[in-house]
Amino acid sequence: MMFLLVLTLLLLSLGKGSAGEKMTLGEVEDVILLPWGVKLPARIDTGAATSSLDARELSVKDKMAEFRLPKTYGGLRLRLPVVGWQKIRSAEFRERRPVVEITFCIGPKSIRAQVTLNDRSTASYPLIIGRNVLKDKFVVDCMHSNCLPPTCKEAPSQ
Repeated sequence: MMFLLVLTLLLLSLGKGSAGEKMTLGEVEDVILLPWGVKLPARIDTGAATSSLDARELSVKDKMAEFRLPKTYGGLRLRLPVVGWQKIRSAEFRERRPVVEITFCIGPKSIRAQVTLNDRSTASYPLIIGRNVLKDKFVVDCMHSNCLPPTCKEAPSQ
């Protein structure tokens, strides 16, 4: 009985943390793209150096990226300045992806970060949250999901 009580308290404390403490994220978390209010499921990936967003019908012209979010999540058209390019290499391909800055609401935190844009229509999740967002802010417990529902109340942190 005591074991169940301790286990319950531990599970209830997941994701909670005081200021300065790193909060716990699960393997998958709901994230809101600000200021648009679009909620997306995100795969929390400590193996990815940077974050990546599903960008359909992507075009880059005059240092501006124009794309559409997946229709499943509203199909919103966005136009954002390109802040750089990232080279992606794998055994199968090499490509350059545009990088934009987006503000995420993850749990109680509003975080402005760089993301690469690419068509993720064959991927399980429209958003990958990589180490560039996680570093110094979160720890990841891959045994759980949805530990921190988005509840932002603060201005974006860098």
